[in-house]
Amino acid sequence: MIQEFKKIWKPYLIGLLWLLGLLWPLLGIHPDGTLSFARTFTVWLYIATGISICAVIYLLNKSDALGPVTAPIGNARKALGAFGKTVPTWVWLLALLVVALIYPQVTNRYAQDVAVNVLIYICLGLGLNIVVGLAGMLDLGYIAFYGVGAYSYALLNTHFGISFWATLPIAALLACIAGCIIGYPTLRMRGDYLAIVTLGFGEIVRIILNNWMSVTNGPNGILGVKAPSIFWPSFAEGFSFELLYLKKLHYLYYIALGLAIITIISVRNLNYSRIGRAWESIREDETAAELMGVNTFLLKLLAYAMGALFAGLAGAFFCARMRFVSPESFTFLESAMVLSMVVLGGMGSIPGIMLGAAALIVLPEVFREFETYRMLAFGLAMIVMMLFRPAGLIPAKRVGTRSEEKEG
Repeated sequence: MIQEFKKIWKPYLIGLLWLLGLLWPLLGIHPDGTLSFARTFTVWLYIATGISICAVIYLLNKSDALGPVTAPIGNARKALGAFGKTVPTWVWLLALLVVALIYPQVTNRYAQDVAVNVLIYICLGLGLNIVVGLAGMLDLGYIAFYGVGAYSYALLNTHFGISFWATLPIAALLACIAGCIIGYPTLRMRGDYLAIVTLGFGEIVRIILNNWMSVTNGPNGILGVKAPSIFWPSFAEGFSFELLYLKKLHYLYYIALGLAIITIISVRNLNYSRIGRAWESIREDETAAELMGVNTFLLKLLAYAMGALFAGLAGAFFCARMRFVSPESFTFLESAMVLSMVVLGGMGSIPGIMLGAAALIVLPEVFREFETYRMLAFGLAMIVMMLFRPAGLIPAKRVGTRSEEKEG
């Protein structure tokens, strides 16, 4: 234990001092211009005590001093894992589907609203997973296609009265075309250069939406977007069909669930197809894949277009749910959030990305009671997760190492 402590004491102290320097501007500078230190030091002391306890437990575990406690837990986890493998996969999927279907019936409006957000981000995360997780390209402007899908529905619905269901494939197609237009001149680049260019294109799209007043109404956004609707049989005055707008949240939940299921099935089929294998070969070593006859540029463009397609679907639903759209919903922070879900969950892993999306949406709500410290607690939870699960919460089974990483 002493040897382990000697290894970590310096970064541990530096981290605590850095935390103190971070907390003081948040808690010690008041709106009236006065400065104080007592509250900052009290909060820092509580956090430092908690971290110290965690560090001691970590050191005891590293030195096998907690063996009598951790061994039974490890055995129980292995037994639980063995039991899980004996149950067929379709049984787990069916149970998960049943839980998802009855969820709105047993929860309140707030829980349903959070669940709808999770389902939207699952669609976005799985779409970005095609680009980042399967094809190995870092995309920092992915949220632009989300905006294209949202504005496609807003404009077609408000100006031409086209329904949500008719606009949904159009929005997906327009986002796909936007992905091809943006991807064609950029995908010959690799690594950091590709990331910078995609970031630039994402900002260009946001600025266009913010400044093209005659079409997008600029920063004021577009109001008056109608919710999804269906024709429902009515027997009030004989048999007829009436138009029913699905404005209630539990109706929107089921639409989001349907889109998420379609996205999951589509991405899984792509993953296990020949195209998915080709994307993985590009991710692992693009030069070797090209020498083996893989058309790397065309397949990278296809990955970019397919990822944009699912973002367009999610964007159209987002607009229909909010019945309003503005450029503020499509900032770089949203792109970073979706990318974090992919990395946190496990690149290339569909269950992992679903869990990552749930974690990044639900955890801030769990920490909402902490008010000022909410994002600090949220960030700390993310750091702990990535320290203990660097490959993601549920790593993909088929993931190799890129040649650039081996050289580095």
